[in-house]
Amino acid sequence: MESGKKGSFVEDFPELPPLPGEEGEHEYDPSQKVEKRVEKPAEPVQEKPKEVVKEPVAAAKAPAVVKPAAPAAEKVFQMKGEVRKVQRKGSGNVLEKYELVVDGAHVETEIRKDESGITYNLYIPEISAPTSIFLGEIRNELISATTVSMKELTDPSLFSKIKKRFMDDARKLLKEKLPHTEKDVEDFLVGTLMQEMLGLGQIEFLIADPNLEEIVIPSAKEPIRVFYKKYGWLLTNITVEKEEKIINYSNIIARRVGKQITVLSPLLDAHLVTGDRVNAVLYPVNTKGNTITIRKFARDPFTIVDMVNNKTCNLEIAALLWLAIEYEMNVLISGGTGSGKTSFLNACMPFIPPNQRIISIEDTRELMLPDFLYWTPLVTRTPNPEGKGEVSMLDLLVNSLRMRPDRIVLGEMRKEKEAMVLFEAMHTGHSVYSTVHADSAPETISRLINPPLNVPPNLLKAINLNVVMFRDRRRGRRRILQLAEVEAERSGAKANILYRLIADRDEIVRHSESSRFFEDISRNTGMSQTEIQEDLKAKQNILTWLIKNNVRSLEEIGKVMNLFYRNKELLLSAIKQNNPGAIFKDWAVKKKNEVLNKKPEGKVLQSSRDKREVISK
Repeated sequence: MESGKKGSFVEDFPELPPLPGEEGEHEYDPSQKVEKRVEKPAEPVQEKPKEVVKEPVAAAKAPAVVKPAAPAAEKVFQMKGEVRKVQRKGSGNVLEKYELVVDGAHVETEIRKDESGITYNLYIPEISAPTSIFLGEIRNELISATTVSMKELTDPSLFSKIKKRFMDDARKLLKEKLPHTEKDVEDFLVGTLMQEMLGLGQIEFLIADPNLEEIVIPSAKEPIRVFYKKYGWLLTNITVEKEEKIINYSNIIARRVGKQITVLSPLLDAHLVTGDRVNAVLYPVNTKGNTITIRKFARDPFTIVDMVNNKTCNLEIAALLWLAIEYEMNVLISGGTGSGKTSFLNACMPFIPPNQRIISIEDTRELMLPDFLYWTPLVTRTPNPEGKGEVSMLDLLVNSLRMRPDRIVLGEMRKEKEAMVLFEAMHTGHSVYSTVHADSAPETISRLINPPLNVPPNLLKAINLNVVMFRDRRRGRRRILQLAEVEAERSGAKANILYRLIADRDEIVRHSESSRFFEDISRNTGMSQTEIQEDLKAKQNILTWLIKNNVRSLEEIGKVMNLFYRNKELLLSAIKQNNPGAIFKDWAVKKKNEVLNKKPEGKVLQSSRDKREVISK
């Protein structure tokens, strides 16, 4: 590799940690080249005859010529990278077991249950001390030979390119310095380099696990904790060994988003390149030490098919919401913290026709829409350390009205001015979708008309449907608690609950008949009540077909919705004939891959929502 100027991000890269028990034994000196430490075998040296003296018999047998030992020479010329598998510790039953892959590095994950509870165990191979020295040399050469701009580190598309370039260069150097390294070990070493140079070290494996929602580094004194979708908060076997390293991770994240975190400014709220949200708090504000909290951005979001399969909603409600969104009705989703408001909002967005412009506004980027939609996502920005550059949600909301939107999606309604602008947008012909904190349909109305939102009661009739989400705290499941329409009355507005959840039966049932929703649909579309019911039935049939054929990914749902709006007859014909190939050109390949990837019961699958299997007991 050609040498070049030192990169601007050298200070961002933390030192490769020594192995447990090896601290201080294998210090790496950047000024000392590996070639100087691993020298070639010495040339034979002939002793001068005149200097030969008589020795005792045992010593006289020693050869006059000094030669290097053959095994040592073999070791020099066949250098290879070495890693050691971590011995599994812990008792109890293995609940789940799967593999994670990050930048080509493979690690195994186990969820164990014993008397103390459920734990999350990550088994990362240990790199031998000599191999760590070579990795340090390779890392320094990569840094010296490459200059990376801040834009390349913050733009996701550019970041993937710079990572690929680094991986290719690292692999080339590794082959030169450790030519006899096995392929799987080589992949692991290259992946480790990438994680340390461009990521957050071993934490990258946790970020890659799709089963995790939150990752918390409480301090260097405590193990990392994670929030597992199925089991809740779990203790891990991973620890960040030094407080300085937690500070270093915080600084890396801060610099890449143009912020800073110091003792004088000890709070940080930022995003990783992956979209994950990061919050950091330094000591002494956190009296236990430095802490980092990572809220993961969904890589594979729940779709409406997942919602029906999980019994979050039923087919009737899904079809009704599809009808409402297709014909530009305003929908408000309410619920408590962690009830699934944003997830359900995201699942409904593919129902929007592709020829309409969508503007979404969020504090934190959480929405993920299919590619076929005409979507412009906007996010707020906090001020810089000098107090300048802030972009508030109100700023974006007002600005969005000048962008000719057909649909406006507001992540969450929090303040009075935001609420007023949003309701004015509803009354000026924009279709609006948003969320708000409230535990029932009547409480939603009460929350809107009282502080801090203070929406005039006569404006609430602009809301066509209100979906109320609910989280069962005992079972950890999320459900639609109520689906209501908002009726106007003299005192303002009231909720007419159309569907409600019967908790002890875990069933959503019809509660009352609609008094205005179907009339609004009929008035806006010219459809008769019979035509509306036929349309609902057709939508239910499409959703049923999607469920039976396991068409559940965001882009697959997007293709079906796109075809529905562009060639409805073709879609209905394909469904009637049960011919997915008419919709998905790669359907045969998909089914073939499903068969090839199907493993016998009890085997380990690569981690993802679809490729994960509980170990058979």
